[in-house]
Amino acid sequence: MLTKAYLCYSKKTMNKQSLQNFDPQIKEAINKELRRQEEGLEMIPSENFVSPAVLEALGSVLTNKYSEGYPGKRYYGGCENIDIVEQLAIDRAKQIFGAEHVNVQPLSGAPANIAVYFALLSPGDNILGMDLSHGGHLTHGHPVTHMTKVFNFIRYKTNAEGKIDLDNLRQMAIEHKPKLILVGYSAYSREIEYEKIKAIADEVGAMTMADIAHIAGLIAGGQMNNPVPIFDVVTTTTHKTLRGPRGGMIMCKEKFAKQIDKSVFPGFQGGPHENNIAGKAIAFKEALEPEFREYAIQIKKNAKVLEHQFDSMGYKLMFGGTDNHLLLIDVTTKGVTGSEAEKALDKAGITVNKNMIPDDPRSPMDPSGIRLGTPALTTRGFKEAEMEIVAGMIDRAITNFQNDEELEKIRLEVKELTAKFPLYPELQ
Repeated sequence: MLTKAYLCYSKKTMNKQSLQNFDPQIKEAINKELRRQEEGLEMIPSENFVSPAVLEALGSVLTNKYSEGYPGKRYYGGCENIDIVEQLAIDRAKQIFGAEHVNVQPLSGAPANIAVYFALLSPGDNILGMDLSHGGHLTHGHPVTHMTKVFNFIRYKTNAEGKIDLDNLRQMAIEHKPKLILVGYSAYSREIEYEKIKAIADEVGAMTMADIAHIAGLIAGGQMNNPVPIFDVVTTTTHKTLRGPRGGMIMCKEKFAKQIDKSVFPGFQGGPHENNIAGKAIAFKEALEPEFREYAIQIKKNAKVLEHQFDSMGYKLMFGGTDNHLLLIDVTTKGVTGSEAEKALDKAGITVNKNMIPDDPRSPMDPSGIRLGTPALTTRGFKEAEMEIVAGMIDRAITNFQNDEELEKIRLEVKELTAKFPLYPELQ
């Protein structure tokens, strides 16, 4: 039984104490992270900045509500307002991508992919997916993941020109007879010919799945091919180029709807995070605005500037360049490793991630490449002129990776540049 003293303390804690007063350590860490984001160049291609409206939803009272089940079919009472929120997210996603069925409850991209595997396949079934070092994702069959203990992944690669070799993909499909052909990537910078891959799948009787986590925003903005009307299932995250909260989503043909929904809940997850789903709904509404198309166009323009700049400076670009928002660059030609480049750029206030290149002879923790992209800087308002400046800063940092004095000089230049493009002035 709760004592009166405890109840009074609990009420005081909930209603009267600010975060600063109650937990200054957490508040300080949040403030420092805000400054890092404000004063640095965020160039990890899987990261972006949500709008103040999305932030507001994430911190709303929706986080208090359990709502196991789906709109209109909940296991708990009191979900009438939750149903409105989740249905809006579903309807807006359908409108953006032309989807027949949408599940917005996956907590992230990896759980979404796993839920699809268990919905459509049996243990031991063959899945034809893209090799991680050639741009695929961990959940597409990398040996370190638990899914490879359940399903048999066969991994295809890009060819010498850096493109997916469809003739080779077809031969692999004929040989291995996969139940599922999976496309999508986390570090591949080219377009995918979904209709041709669907034809290969139909030839061997396989289902099709696309993971568009990185490019969902470019698809929503009409700047990349949309697999949703073509493929059986499409998964995505809702952050990255879609610029929503961290989370996942599954879109599929109606014939797979019940299997998918049951696999997500109760198969893998319990109560959905409805504050996060509200943030997704807001981001989807933003993606339906005309301005979002202009944003997607600018992401690609900015990426092309980086491509041309790095090519002219003698860097080796994987896959021959970019059709989307990211670049994968071999930096060993400049006498540094990916890890050394990442650390030097960190000191200079520029955030990228070290990344393996195709058939990398080096290890994942000290690879040959770096991966960088333009979504977050484009959100801040950077255009072509700024991207030329940024490319020059990156080159200076990499070529001076052991010169802390020069790296500090670049960091101050970065701070001066970002001050012209404030991120969250209302939070300062």
